[in-house]
Amino acid sequence: MDLDLPLSSSVSDEDAGDTQTLTGRAICHAGCGRPSRVCLCPHLPPSPLHTSTTVVVLHHPHALRRNPLSTLPLLARCLANLHLLPGRRLRPSSTPLLPTPPPNPVLLLFPSPAASDLASWCRSTPPSARANPILLLLDGTWKQAKEMHAASLTFLSSFVVPVSLPVDSGVDGDSMFESELVVKKEPHKGCMSTMEAAARALRLLELEGRGTEIEETMVRVLRAMVAFQAEHLQHRNIKPRPKMRKKKDIKREEEMKKNAGLV
Repeated sequence: MDLDLPLSSSVSDEDAGDTQTLTGRAICHAGCGRPSRVCLCPHLPPSPLHTSTTVVVLHHPHALRRNPLSTLPLLARCLANLHLLPGRRLRPSSTPLLPTPPPNPVLLLFPSPAASDLASWCRSTPPSARANPILLLLDGTWKQAKEMHAASLTFLSSFVVPVSLPVDSGVDGDSMFESELVVKKEPHKGCMSTMEAAARALRLLELEGRGTEIEETMVRVLRAMVAFQAEHLQHRNIKPRPKMRKKKDIKREEEMKKNAGLV
């Protein structure tokens, strides 16, 4: 597993374990790297899972520093064949994992108009032609991910296979109050965290029936993380935030009422 940024506070092996931070909060440095009271070590696999799929995540530079709910640290502790690349776009010099032309299929998992359904691609592609694939994901806010996708297409468009998981852009996404796997409010139905997307994709990509086992292990970790967060918010009596309406939508609605003689 290649990690370009530290996923938890740096502690030597001799000092590993539950240690106190400057604020007095105990941190599980030897395992999940989370505060001890929300430790996820019992839910993590004993060792990172080995996959025939190479998972490459281009993550926005702010994804770890400014997002305490990032699933990347847990993803790194679940998968052995994982490579995290910080940056805002992919280019030929970004990583030797993406040579051109690549010897194995490179799948860009992102819900773009050109993307094919991943399950359909797996069914229509012979096992020999989809062996040892590279799964490329983009991690950041949805706005950041769209920008990263657009900026990387110049390099990627010549060799990647754009794929996606089912997304319904006409339906609002769930929040953690409505789903046990949603880390934060998603923009559309079917949108999910990077860790859940990787789990769903590996279920389809891994051969010999190992995909289901890998998916279940990763989902179990994610479910525990969301449960801790939901419990924390419930104790603070925080209600789900109402969806913010865009000014152009409000203006359009006012114009429709005006034209209908309602105002």
